[in-house]
Amino acid sequence: MPIQFQCQRCTACCRRPGFVRLTPDDIARAAALLGIPERDFIETHTDLRPDRRGLVLKNRADDSCTFLDGAECRIHDAKPAQCVGFPNTWNFPGWREMCRAIPVEVADDAR
Repeated sequence: MPIQFQCQRCTACCRRPGFVRLTPDDIARAAALLGIPERDFIETHTDLRPDRRGLVLKNRADDSCTFLDGAECRIHDAKPAQCVGFPNTWNFPGWREMCRAIPVEVADDAR
């Protein structure tokens, strides 16, 4: 049976350096959840990607996500697709050393 990792919401991935790339749908969902216009969300909560080919969530000076509030994500119910997919659809070298996700067997048709 295939393995998928079940997030334990440890927030380790929210505290590491890197970029959370945003799609237009990600922006629309997060802005709606926050009750603000998409333009305001973009101006307040995003930066231009270093390659200038899209937007990313802003990081704090310590590299944590701007939406991390203690051990909770303020936009969890509308979090970006990249965040939703971690660590099953994307990850990075060494992610297992810092992530508390639990491996679980899933049926082939459940993926």
